[in-house]
Amino acid sequence: MLAIVLTAFVALLHLGFLVLEMFFWTKPLGRKVFRLDPQVARDSAKLAMNQGLYNGFLAAGLAWGLWLGDKGICLFFLGCVVVAGLFGAATVKRSILYVQALPAIAAAVAMHYF
Repeated sequence: MLAIVLTAFVALLHLGFLVLEMFFWTKPLGRKVFRLDPQVARDSAKLAMNQGLYNGFLAAGLAWGLWLGDKGICLFFLGCVVVAGLFGAATVKRSILYVQALPAIAAAVAMHYF
């Protein structure tokens, strides 16, 4: 049960990232969350939409694995989230490690051992 809850939480996080990046990037909420000035937000909006779409694919993959009850699928997509989170933490902002990678690591450990 813990593995399911943690994996669903990671999926919901990525669904939230999709919404923020695809629909709110240039809006006050998106600019506040990502600390963007209006011009930077406008200039990077298409890139953010693409990034949001990829986050949606991660959420869909996790939901698919949960729906099927397939640990292998869940572990694959959790691994993708961990890699993306580590890369983001190394190249963009350290907080991505805590917001993205660590929840996925916790879910993967729970999925593997419980």
